[in-house]
Amino acid sequence: MAKQPMLKFVTVGRDMPEKRDASLRAKDYDEIYAEFAAQKAEEQASRCSQCGVPYCQSHCPLHNNIPDWLRLTATGRLEEAYAISQATNTFPEICGRICPQDRLCEGNCVIEQSGHGTVTIGAVEKYITDTAWENGWVKAQKPEVEREESIGIIGAGPGGLAAADMLRREGFQVTVYDRYDRAGGLLTYGIPGFKLEKDVVMRRCQQLEEMGVEFVLNCTVGEDLSFDAIRGKHDAVLIATGVYKTRDLTGPNATASGIVRAIDYLTVNNKVSNFGDEVAEYESGELNAKGKKVVVVGGGDTAMDCVRTAIRQGATSVKCLYRRDRANMPGSQREVKNAEEEGVEFVWLSNPVGFATTEEGAVAQAMVQKMRLGQPDASGRRAPEVIEGSDYAEDADLVIKALGFEPEDLPKLWDTDGLEVTRWGTIRAEFGSGRTSLDGVYAVGDIVRGASLVVWAIRDGRDCAAAMIADLKGQGAIAAE
Repeated sequence: MAKQPMLKFVTVGRDMPEKRDASLRAKDYDEIYAEFAAQKAEEQASRCSQCGVPYCQSHCPLHNNIPDWLRLTATGRLEEAYAISQATNTFPEICGRICPQDRLCEGNCVIEQSGHGTVTIGAVEKYITDTAWENGWVKAQKPEVEREESIGIIGAGPGGLAAADMLRREGFQVTVYDRYDRAGGLLTYGIPGFKLEKDVVMRRCQQLEEMGVEFVLNCTVGEDLSFDAIRGKHDAVLIATGVYKTRDLTGPNATASGIVRAIDYLTVNNKVSNFGDEVAEYESGELNAKGKKVVVVGGGDTAMDCVRTAIRQGATSVKCLYRRDRANMPGSQREVKNAEEEGVEFVWLSNPVGFATTEEGAVAQAMVQKMRLGQPDASGRRAPEVIEGSDYAEDADLVIKALGFEPEDLPKLWDTDGLEVTRWGTIRAEFGSGRTSLDGVYAVGDIVRGASLVVWAIRDGRDCAAAMIADLKGQGAIAAE
């Protein structure tokens, strides 16, 4: 009788790849987790219970066939594991690195509920695809038949690139327009290298070029090229711009020098630390935390990226102010722990209400109110309330706004009539297909659903691509299941 390769969670404990020491990793931008060795990956994959109703799969936005590729990994059949992994996910090695598995697949693992510790799904997913790249199993898929129809995609982030991949495989002529000088969107410039090393993103962009996708970079739609011109050039257009408008701080001196946007701060640092670019705002110290007391305002993953970047830039102190407590913050608890290990101080239940400045007009202090949690608000979360008389001053040479992102007013920016938006300013698009109010125009990702996860943008891009393929082939409204 063959030996049972799975269900080893009873005898084998959960084990993550080794994490580099905080004192060492805080000095560079390399990823903090080591790679699984083959034996360890097989061991951890073998812990899967192969349950009849795989909650890990149903709670994954892409519905990745996780139990099957875990079983294949456990039995050493890695090339087959990669084939199954990439069948539902355009960028599995990226999701393995940056998805909040604790809130998605791993957070819903059946053996976790029984007290045995979840399967390390994300680490195994990363290992499978990294191994596939090393062995040459990841190949640029050229279409069997070229088609005449042309598609323009505005935005080279995860949603746009996922759609570009599927559309190009079907033979459509695909052009991707992006405002930045490199493709990848927030994968390239919004997420620090210690979470996602940039060669991982660049090789996917290069693969798309090898497949025949054309990239038009340094192109801001509405300035360098009109939206109408793009529509006139292509048979269909996909809007995948993401959301980049920063929510602002309020109160006295909220626009003082030294108070900066998280997206600007992270973009400049990624250019310098990961690509070796020379950026004036970094050299001048405007977007450089070296030698400064840094205060980051916010509690999401962007705030975590900012505080950990400030540590690496050489800040003298880094504090994160968040108006709720640790249990109610939206960011990953894993990222909070990593940040604390690296020297970040979290000041829970605190909210800046204004700023004091130097004689030159630069920020010097954040004026902070202490908060407590009251009754739940309309969202169901306990609303923060001010504790009267609790105000105090927090010294700060650099304040980074990481309060979340809102959609830009695209109809106005692009001088476009008829592109309907919701009351939140996101583009109104049909669920599943991404069809908008304009004929032949589709939209996906954060510009439709609001600021969200990379994995949801990939899902939206794939679903929309399926609908576009069906529409352009004249097969009606068919969206991916």
